[in-house]
Amino acid sequence: MKKSVLILLAALVSATLSAQVFTEASDLTLIGKIIDTPNPYHRVDTVKYKGFTKGENLQVRCPAGLAVLFQTDAPSITLRATGDFSYQANNTMRIASHGFDLYIRKDGEWLWAAACAPAPRNPQAPMELIKDMAPGVKECLLYLPIYSELTSLKIGVPEGNRLEPMESPFRHRVAIFGSSFTHGISTSRAGMSYPDQFTRHTGIQMLSLGCSGNCKMQPYFADVLADVDADAFVFDAFSNPNAKMIEERLFPFIERLQAAHPGKPLIFQQTIRREKRNFDTKVEANEAAKQHMADSLMKIAVKRYKDVYYIRPNASSPLQESSVDGIHPDDYGYYLWSRSIEKPLKKILRKYGIR
Repeated sequence: MKKSVLILLAALVSATLSAQVFTEASDLTLIGKIIDTPNPYHRVDTVKYKGFTKGENLQVRCPAGLAVLFQTDAPSITLRATGDFSYQANNTMRIASHGFDLYIRKDGEWLWAAACAPAPRNPQAPMELIKDMAPGVKECLLYLPIYSELTSLKIGVPEGNRLEPMESPFRHRVAIFGSSFTHGISTSRAGMSYPDQFTRHTGIQMLSLGCSGNCKMQPYFADVLADVDADAFVFDAFSNPNAKMIEERLFPFIERLQAAHPGKPLIFQQTIRREKRNFDTKVEANEAAKQHMADSLMKIAVKRYKDVYYIRPNASSPLQESSVDGIHPDDYGYYLWSRSIEKPLKKILRKYGIR
């Protein structure tokens, strides 16, 4: 009897899926992509650009910050993903590292709609993202996993319904290179990093190259950024390197990028206050040293170099409890970060016609 039930369920699933029409996500509208790559879901072509460590090589092949825009009149959406879903961490929910995060535009605002992640034991099985939606065309924004490599993502709707590319409503191309903070580590969903929130709030498109633990102004990352077609560049450059690295690398990094992008604004952010400093004296000393070094050098940099700027984000609540692990903010902390840089960033960008 049990076997018969399983066979019947399998048949029902098969029949349901056969009534679905699937479209490869990269055939729709992909936003947030910093540079062209053979695999559309990679952020950097690691065959063309060399020097990355094994970990960095994986990170730049993950689609953190990438999203798909499409419109559909379907009542339901199903996803089929293939790729490497191997990353695990205690401080980041699986639905962020492996999953997909859907927003739908309503009355001009991007409203959260649904999220899902592949089944751990069967990651290539179809995922029901959302169902029972009301009739009418929906404008959809689907964020891709922050820490899993994709080789394919197929978006399915019931046969007879439309699924079409959507023209991007996001303006400009603002590249952002940063640490695990920019990567979105400790977010609960894939679309909750501060660059993603900034894009939704302002309509200005951020192109994320967040690499957890690995934003240290390395020359090979500068090589990638030198080839990026962007209107402006933002950096979370002082969160990963220690004080000595900052001292040695900052000015050569600025000069490399200014040579590649003359007249483009280079906007550096001071690192946020890690709440682990509250009682850990060693962390307090290390963080204070690199913040002091960044402040000292950026005071010189903004005077020495034209088109270089320095801003200070905030990701802490008044009670200093908006952290997941003492290092990374939670969703609310990233919201605070996004909001804290919105006014100063927009003020700088306006000088360059970026509105």
